[in-house]
Amino acid sequence: MILSIHEHRGMTTIQTAPRTERHHHLRGFWSVAFLFAVTMAFAAAPAPLYVFYVDERGWGSFVITVVFATYGAGVVVSLFLAGHLSDRFGRRRVVAPAVLLNVLSALIFLSTHELGWLLLARLLSGLGVGMLTATATAHLAELHRRSRPEAPATRAEVVATAANIGGLGLGPLVAGALAEWVPRPLYTPYAVFAFLMVIGLLAVVAAPETVDTDQPDWTYRPQRVRVPADARGAYFAAGMASFVAFAMFGFFTSLVPSFLADELDLHSHVVAGAVGFSIFGAAALFQVLAGRWQRRRLYVTGLVALTAGLLLVVGALLSGTFWVLVVGAVVTGAGSGMSFKAAVATVISVAPPSSRGEALAGLFLMAYLGITVPVVLLGILVQYVATDPAMLTFGALLLVLLGVAARGVTGARRTA
Repeated sequence: MILSIHEHRGMTTIQTAPRTERHHHLRGFWSVAFLFAVTMAFAAAPAPLYVFYVDERGWGSFVITVVFATYGAGVVVSLFLAGHLSDRFGRRRVVAPAVLLNVLSALIFLSTHELGWLLLARLLSGLGVGMLTATATAHLAELHRRSRPEAPATRAEVVATAANIGGLGLGPLVAGALAEWVPRPLYTPYAVFAFLMVIGLLAVVAAPETVDTDQPDWTYRPQRVRVPADARGAYFAAGMASFVAFAMFGFFTSLVPSFLADELDLHSHVVAGAVGFSIFGAAALFQVLAGRWQRRRLYVTGLVALTAGLLLVVGALLSGTFWVLVVGAVVTGAGSGMSFKAAVATVISVAPPSSRGEALAGLFLMAYLGITVPVVLLGILVQYVATDPAMLTFGALLLVLLGVAARGVTGARRTA
């Protein structure tokens, strides 16, 4: 009888332990998702606040472009040098310093309005985001797989891309609302996001680690992308689709608030934040709505929507029509969200588990080149030509890149 009780207790322990472990991974999954979202929100929060610096310091659109480009450069450098380190040192050990860099960035924003310090703040934020994006995406995929091993990976893909892009959308919306309705608009938004990042970081400290850090033969090297040879066409298509999608994200988080004020005579910070939110909110929403679509359908629909949205946005800015701009932002966001979701799903499916973080870092490297380079070129262009021809040039460049992305998707399909 005693033996049978011990056996029963042993059986109970065996059955309960895995369930407890799955709950632990599930709590970690949502903690990482929350921290990922609030950090990305902080990274985009300055977008509707730039007009305050313009009024206070007399900056032009080119200075705003330089500030934004500094952030993008930080992301690219970080992805190249550190985006893959979580494959060796573990997800949590990379997430923590990545978020702390953004907390430090917020403290600088709270302390000074000098251009040099703000450039440093945006650089630190970009470095942190570059470390965080691939790491958090891989961590979410692994936590989901261990918390729900019988479930498909769709949920992790949706949550990861929604936290990334949805966070980028919530940042301008929350910052614009706080700037419009609470005192000290250049202080309160940064303080709120700094507090949320610290709370999220404390929660993630207890999240399970999902990487075997015992790799004695590992040596450091800058970022490289390792995918099977027969999957390179699919990887290229994913990278180009992400490049174009993030180019539109970069445009809406850097120059659109200035265009609203200068070209459309709209000076409301809430409106500026809402327009920024519309593209990211639509991206996150359509990722959820299209959660069960096949990647081929996501790519095709996303690229078509991106093309239509780009034409609407350029037409709205040329004609000075606000509501066309909003519709264009929503259509562009829908296309960007579907394209980027398909890209992330593609990379997760083709990359070996041992180098998944490295492959995702390569994808985000291409995406953040898209969020930086075309916007910087547009910011330089508007210094020498009028807004209309500058926007036409910008639109034509992105249409060409959309054609390259579409050809890459078609080529990848033929190779498969």
